[in-house]
Amino acid sequence: MQTETSQSITNADIDAALTYQEYRELIDRLMIVGRTTGDNQSVAMKHFAKMNISRMKKWDKIFKVSEEAKRTMESIKTTQTWLILTEGWCGDAAQNIPVIMKLAEINSLIQVRFLLRGENLPIMDQYLTNGGRSIPKLIALDSNSLSPIFDWGPRPALAQELFLERKAKGLDYAEPLHAWYAKDKGKQVEQELIGLLTNK
Repeated sequence: MQTETSQSITNADIDAALTYQEYRELIDRLMIVGRTTGDNQSVAMKHFAKMNISRMKKWDKIFKVSEEAKRTMESIKTTQTWLILTEGWCGDAAQNIPVIMKLAEINSLIQVRFLLRGENLPIMDQYLTNGGRSIPKLIALDSNSLSPIFDWGPRPALAQELFLERKAKGLDYAEPLHAWYAKDKGKQVEQELIGLLTNK
């Protein structure tokens, strides 16, 4: 995670971005015809996308924002645009985006928009994680100046530690990672975003 970076995101980028509903509808439409977002249309990727539809529906329904987080979100007085780089097949996106949405929906001064990573590599390449195009990546901007406020992603710090540790050892990380998300119930994402918003 980082709090400052150079950026060249424009109003045209934001105008071209999708709302959450449009993003979800896109994934659903593609799944109906046996596809997902991006160039990789392998069986595995389409399987991941199908699982992610279920994950997002689950977290949309059951995640509850804490009172502390609610107060922080209500205290925001400036208009912000939260731009999220993502893809329909990304498991981390499916686990984290519904939590981000629940937080943003508390304050009408925050709008959330979505860009597909594969179609927006110049933006993605300004927000790399350890040199990689890891998603989801949330870029919070001042809506008027488009100056960056903070960025976050692709996953909570504890989940990232688990991912890197298992990857370094050549071990499977997908199942343990999703088990971690199930146990955490979105609380680490919530805490980290509130920390960024309050500079803690």
